[in-house]
Formats: sequence, structure tokens, C-alpha cells
Amino acid sequence: MELNWIYDLEEEMSIKAFLNKQRLPKSFIKDVKYSGEILLNHLRVDVRFSIRKGDHLRLVAPDEEGHETVPASHQALDIVYEDPDLLVVNKPAGLVSIPSAKVPDSSMANRVKGYYQRQNYSDQVIHIVTRLDRDTTGLMLIAKHRLAHALMDRQMHQGQVYKYYQALSASNRWAKHGIIEAPIARDEHSIITRCVCEQGKWSKTEYWCIQAFDQGAHLRLRLHTGRTHQIRVHLAHKGGALVGDDLYGGPDSHWIHRQALHCGELRFRQPLTGQALVINQPLPQDMRDWINNQSLN
Repeated sequence: MELNWIYDLEEEMSIKAFLNKQRLPKSFIKDVKYSGEILLNHLRVDVRFSIRKGDHLRLVAPDEEGHETVPASHQALDIVYEDPDLLVVNKPAGLVSIPSAKVPDSSMANRVKGYYQRQNYSDQVIHIVTRLDRDTTGLMLIAKHRLAHALMDRQMHQGQVYKYYQALSASNRWAKHGIIEAPIARDEHSIITRCVCEQGKWSKTEYWCIQAFDQGAHLRLRLHTGRTHQIRVHLAHKGGALVGDDLYGGPDSHWIHRQALHCGELRFRQPLTGQALVINQPLPQDMRDWINNQSLN
């Protein structure tokens, strides 16, 4: 990838000072210095050179070769949004986000790798910004190169990436709006499950009740922290586990055979242009079927 600027300030400054003003990650600048190119008016220079009004500065980052540990998969990929720096995909139920020893070649990362190969992109490393559990559906955000990943991570740590979920809870006793604050830790009796306990990490989930039914409720939720299984643990802790979530005590359903959780909205800023982005994905069919069935009763 490459970045270009036409310097328009009257003040002369070093390229190093200018790049620092752009708030580029130091690790990215280092990669460009040692493995890429810094070009000033098409001549190769280093960061000590000065830049003057009207100068053209160009940074060329080295291509990122794909890892052999992530083989390409050419299974279907549902792309919701794409630009030169980002990719947002709609993950189906039953698909893990990243490869593992048990699932080495059929994760979402493998599918994205196959797509990158088909598109002949110069950067082939898969930079996943937001993950989802195997049976959670919806939007996953992926950076297409190292700089976009670093800038999106910065937004994540500053709380500027807003993730909204929709869920089906087995309880109908929810306020119209509320906040769950309860610390979450790994369950000492399991390597998979989490639980609410005093020794856990502070966790915050905000919710809105969209509609209550006789046998449950349709909720909208926002994660203020990003703990493993956070929504599942918090709802179960409040007595309203997700429909279909047998790991946390949710009831079985004829209509849905997984935890009823869907990431339906992402809000963030495009990392290089600063444009505000709002990306939405409708509920999957199984969750809509459950809601429709409740509405008929």
C-alpha cells in the first residue's frame, strides 16, 4: 500500500515531524523506513529531509505476504462493505472467525484469504479487527493492511468502535433500557465458559428491549467492553439467557438451534479518511422465524 500527501503548509519541517503530526503508528513508519520507500518529489529520501509547501510526499509500504498457516478457502463470502482499507463481512452461524488446530482451513479468515487471492491483492495477511463466536452471526470488521489494522485498534482502545447486537432472551422481564455492569472471569471448572465473579474484569453491557413476548424478548445491545462471551454471560447472570444457548442455560427452540445473537450494526471512522461509517446487517432467518412465531401466539 502507499500514502500520498501534497504539503500545503507555509512552515518547513522534517518528514519525521510531519509523519508524527499525521499520528501514524511508529511501527508502520519503521517498516516503511527499512523495507519500503519514502519518496519526496519522486526522489528516495529518509525522514531527516525537510518538506516544503507544494512538495509531494509518498510512502510505499512493503507488501504483506500471506502466512502459510492460513490456507485459502474458496467457500462463499458475504461482503457487506469494502473500500481500499477495510472489509466488512456477514458471518453465518457455525463458522469460526480464525483457524485453530481443530479447524485449520474453514474459518472466516480462510475465506477472506481465498477472496484476497482471487482479487490478486498485494497484501495477503488477514487482519481481523472484530471477531464473533462460532454460532454468533453478523458483521465482522477486517483491515486489509497493517496500517488500517493499527489505526482501527487505536479506535477500539479509545472506545470509538460501536458494536450493536440483537439478541433473543428467554426472559421477558427487561426494562426498556438498562445497563449491566458485572465483572467476568474464566470459570475455574471449565476452559470454555465464563462467569460473573468478584475477581473478574470489569464488564459493561447496555441494552434496549425492542419487544417483549410471552416467552422471551427481542433485545438490542451495545458492548462497552469486549470480554469473551460477554453478552451471553451477562444475560444469563440476569436470568435471561439467550434462546438456544445451551452453554449458559438458554432454552431449546424449534426455530433456532444456536445462541440467538447477531452483530447487526458497526459504527466507526474510516481509519485513513476519517469518514463516519454506519454498517448494518438484517437479522438472519432463524431469529426472524422465532420472532414471527412469538408474535402469532
